[in-house]
Amino acid sequence: MSEPLSHHLLTMAYNNAWANHRLYKACRQLSRDELVAPRCSFFPSIKATLNHLLTVDWFYLQALECELRGEPPDAEAGRFFEPEEPFADAQQLHREQAQSDRRLIAYCSQLRDDSLQRHVSIVRPERVQRDTRLRLLAHLFEHQIHHRGQVHAMLADTRVAPPQLDEFFCEGEASLRAQDFAELGWSEEMIWTISR
Repeated sequence: MSEPLSHHLLTMAYNNAWANHRLYKACRQLSRDELVAPRCSFFPSIKATLNHLLTVDWFYLQALECELRGEPPDAEAGRFFEPEEPFADAQQLHREQAQSDRRLIAYCSQLRDDSLQRHVSIVRPERVQRDTRLRLLAHLFEHQIHHRGQVHAMLADTRVAPPQLDEFFCEGEASLRAQDFAELGWSEEMIWTISR
């Protein structure tokens, strides 16, 4: 029997949180000057990129959670981007990103394959976008991967070595993530046990 697609989305949410945890362990070693220094990327600094990751997570999570609760989309969803950079340091950003990551894991943990085609409404400035849960989650994970990669590249130009982020829970490499899992309070079983 194959793994349900909904369980794969849950493992993606865990992988997303793990990658963010590793990235922030590096970013929290930066000085304030290093965090805000102008760098070559889509956003002009590590701080700006980390803030963007977080505010976009808030935006999409709010839409997903409204649909889950059967509520209409939030007409004021644009508030998540005002101010554009709500947090000034890596400690604050890490705390808020970890909370956002827990929300995404909780959301994905309730998914079932037969509910992935349900539509979610997202309020845009000029329209209301409608996409399935599956497409919206795929977009959210890709967005995270894209901008985490940019932060990773920017870290390479600092005194702090960028962490390895290109892993996905390979069975034979559990020992390489054991310390991170202990810090996160996770076990291999909680991620890979399919409870349906």
